[in-house]
Amino acid sequence: MTIPNTRKTIISRKLFSIFFVSLSCFLLNINFVYADKKPSIKPRVFVLTDIENEPDDAQSMVRFLTYSNQWDIEGLVATTSVHQKNHTAAARIRKIINAYGKVQNNLLLHEPGFPTENYLLSIVREGHSSYGMTAVGKGMDSEGSKLLIQQVDKNDSRPLWVSIWGGPNVLAQALWKIRETRTPQELKRFVSKIRVYTISDQDDSGPWIRKNFPDLFYIASPGIHSGGAYHHATWSGISGDNFHARFSGADFSVVDNPWLDKHVRSKGPLGAQYPYTKYLMEGDTPSFLGLINNGLNSLEHPNWGSWGGRYELYTPRFERWFIQKETRPLWTNATDEVLGHDGRRHTSNHATIWRWRKAFQNDFAARMDWTTQPYADTNHPPVVKLATPAAITAKPGGRVELSAIGSTDPDSDQLSYRWFYYLEAGSFTVSSARSGQPVEIQNFDQPQAWFNIPTKRVLRKGTMHIILAVTDHGKPRLTRYKRVIISVKP
Repeated sequence: MTIPNTRKTIISRKLFSIFFVSLSCFLLNINFVYADKKPSIKPRVFVLTDIENEPDDAQSMVRFLTYSNQWDIEGLVATTSVHQKNHTAAARIRKIINAYGKVQNNLLLHEPGFPTENYLLSIVREGHSSYGMTAVGKGMDSEGSKLLIQQVDKNDSRPLWVSIWGGPNVLAQALWKIRETRTPQELKRFVSKIRVYTISDQDDSGPWIRKNFPDLFYIASPGIHSGGAYHHATWSGISGDNFHARFSGADFSVVDNPWLDKHVRSKGPLGAQYPYTKYLMEGDTPSFLGLINNGLNSLEHPNWGSWGGRYELYTPRFERWFIQKETRPLWTNATDEVLGHDGRRHTSNHATIWRWRKAFQNDFAARMDWTTQPYADTNHPPVVKLATPAAITAKPGGRVELSAIGSTDPDSDQLSYRWFYYLEAGSFTVSSARSGQPVEIQNFDQPQAWFNIPTKRVLRKGTMHIILAVTDHGKPRLTRYKRVIISVKP
């Protein structure tokens, strides 16, 4: 049928054209927005906890659940440890999950993906109620070790992160079982799918695992508590200023009970499950802090540093607090030099965690607000856009341009910027400068910054890690990051 070319028809065609172009631009804009916010692949997480041996495991469980949309939780198993040798306490896990169930809908107002109470209850298990290696071997399978094997065996290309807050004998039994019942090739595949971050050695099965499964990805500060291991462990940088680790430089007020009363315990049903600190706050939390999608953390690179600390791959020398001599490289203690809350520089493995303390405590406080408050009354983290390539190759003396133009905040809060050189995370080495920093970043507190790669006092070429921290001006102030890695070559 021929449509008459009337004035009305022409106007209609023009309006349709305008609408079509506008719709196309809108759809393209949506596509660009989503392209810029590609969802990161969630890590798979399996927790072993000696919960109820002291308050800190329950504290860590509360925090863990406020981030439960950040990962796929595949097991919550109650275990024994050197502090709780003859029983497990899955009932305490369930009680905290019940409280979480009362706030899950409110959490969903702020971010998607929080699992249901029923799902979490379905993956709670008990480990064997015996200590350490006495629970490893023929006939020692538990509901916990069976679930662990089942989850590792899943047809999923992602590794399974086993976050160990107590004794690791559930993992030891699973590995023993696979070694006894499968071919060497099948065992190798099974081991390759596991990533372990354990809070020291809380029974004698940890050293056994490392010795018998030398290819297993393992993060640990080795040693048993009675030998003084906790004092030297990286994880105690979370809050061990005045107890285990006995260090200075960090702001202890944000991990002390008055702060926790105000920002955690007073916040609804889940906050009510957060017990009063007996020894130190959340000693187990570093085992999952590095899994949070904050732009800084890099799961497969413990030596790059994260909220969970920084670790390097080597065979540690024998120390008096070790159960036995280490026979293989593992991801273990490393040191950072950090400007402390007291205005002085401090160098220690504990500093690799406490350097981020204000940021991760504010982040937790915001999530506790999410459990009870509507979206408009709480703060949400900024969205950092790196306009600079994340990987750059440059020469000594070359100028490196940095840009975070386009970063935004979901609450329309003002943003502050800080670019800094994370010296220990890379391999490029310059002899000490008077300022303590071999690289001076110009406009370090602006969205756009730059610096020249040093040419003097260079001891070794290699990689440089530049970290961008973007902090909003909401309450509490929240920080997200981006990392630029520069490969310095002749």
